[in-house]
Amino acid sequence: MAAEGGGTFMERTIFHIDMNSCYASIECLHRPELRDKPVAVGGDVEKRRGIILAKNEHAKKYNIKTGEVLWQAKQKCPELVILPPRFDLYIRFSRLAREIYAEYSNQVESFGIDEAWVDVTGTQKLMELGGEELAHEIRNRIKFELGVTVSIGVSFNKIFAKLGSDYKKPDAVTVFTRKNFREIIWPLPASDLLYVGPATKRKLKGYGIVTIGQIAQTPPETLQKWFGKWGLVLSSFANGLDTSPVARTGEDALIKSVGNSTTAPRDLVDEEDASIIFWMLAESVAERLREGGFMCRTVQISLRDNELFSFERQVRLPTPTFLASELHAAAMRLLRAHYNWRRPLRSIGIRGTDLVPATTPVQLNMFENPERQIRRARLEMAMDDIRRRFGHYAIGRAGTYVDPTLTQVNAKDDHTIHPVGYFKAV
Repeated sequence: MAAEGGGTFMERTIFHIDMNSCYASIECLHRPELRDKPVAVGGDVEKRRGIILAKNEHAKKYNIKTGEVLWQAKQKCPELVILPPRFDLYIRFSRLAREIYAEYSNQVESFGIDEAWVDVTGTQKLMELGGEELAHEIRNRIKFELGVTVSIGVSFNKIFAKLGSDYKKPDAVTVFTRKNFREIIWPLPASDLLYVGPATKRKLKGYGIVTIGQIAQTPPETLQKWFGKWGLVLSSFANGLDTSPVARTGEDALIKSVGNSTTAPRDLVDEEDASIIFWMLAESVAERLREGGFMCRTVQISLRDNELFSFERQVRLPTPTFLASELHAAAMRLLRAHYNWRRPLRSIGIRGTDLVPATTPVQLNMFENPERQIRRARLEMAMDDIRRRFGHYAIGRAGTYVDPTLTQVNAKDDHTIHPVGYFKAV
């Protein structure tokens, strides 16, 4: 407790817990013969699909990077073992970890499958052990009970806590306090700060700013002039002024969006090509939405051309949906509005966001026969059942068989789960 203006406040103690090399670590746990080999989790090498989603410590020695396309990783390390992702397994471990975190606090907020913030402010365990020792207790429990390691950042806000979990890996605890953060955090590269991506990094560098400290010491009004409102956010983050709360258990769902993306078996050269892949992706996203009991209110597409330039666009739907036909239609509208086909597309993706329960009442379209809408839903659910019983390729849409090469994409079994965002949707 500390005095401030005649009152008192309690300094927050927030953990950010990051499972080290989560997917690869879980795979090596289940396949111990691979523990001493370079291992990565990714897509299908033979079909030219996918990127590196995770890699173990042995693979990191070869400079294998998350997000790298598979053939490039194989060039760096020919003996690299690439395993297909098993997200049902990773989600199970994520939930087991959250159950452990929940024993220490009712404020546990997921940040993707393998990361979570935990606010332990004022808890009995914190009073008994202190922040650093309590973090070590959780770290040791995860290692003993789940068989994987975590890195934990301990700080007085969420941004610095996350920075702490990234600062020292694997199997480590890092503490950033109001007394030491300027000394330790400010010399770090600007790109280490949450949400300083490649574009922001380049723009900052153009202004001569390359460290977090330089962001912090730049007048907020100057950053606002350069970046708009986002400049004020960067200033707040760098100066340790973030006060965003950790969501209480039950307020923050593990799944914030459902998305699939794929690198096509060949470059996509026109709308017909893109439509086929979008159908494969939309059916996967729709099936997973239905399995999870969700509908989405916003559809987002991601496009990457053959020179690896990428961007995203999104549109809000008139009514929530879990139908592939409506996801596909929205994706094609976005594609036509925002892509001119100057270059072929190498990979594309669809994501459904702004999720609501599937039981949410929906206003039917007054310009369309309600029975037709109901029949579409029944049709897609029947396709789900056929695929569960006889396999993914047992049924498909006629229009997707124009090019058999592009049809051989099983998006549901070889999918990407997109991480959740830091900021809540408004």
